[in-house]
Amino acid sequence: MAAFVAAAAGACAMGVVVVLHEAGIFSAPALYAPAGGVSGRTSLAVAVWLLVWVVLHLRWSRREIPPRRAWILMLALTAIGVLGTFPPLWKIF
Repeated sequence: MAAFVAAAAGACAMGVVVVLHEAGIFSAPALYAPAGGVSGRTSLAVAVWLLVWVVLHLRWSRREIPPRRAWILMLALTAIGVLGTFPPLWKIF
């Protein structure tokens, strides 16, 4: 469950970073010049995914986590990530 929630957190991070970039608040550095800024944005999302996965694994490895709670959290985080990468949402900013 930690892996699923962490993947959703990475998707959410990607959506948030894209919205912040399009709003002109935050610009991730380009890590690979031919790809441009998308390489920095995706690298940040991957870093969030790995960090959340490690933290949740350490916290949840010896506990019984209700699957329903993890499923709802995963769906909510994924929905935020998908909405954040949806181009019509960018036009608001």
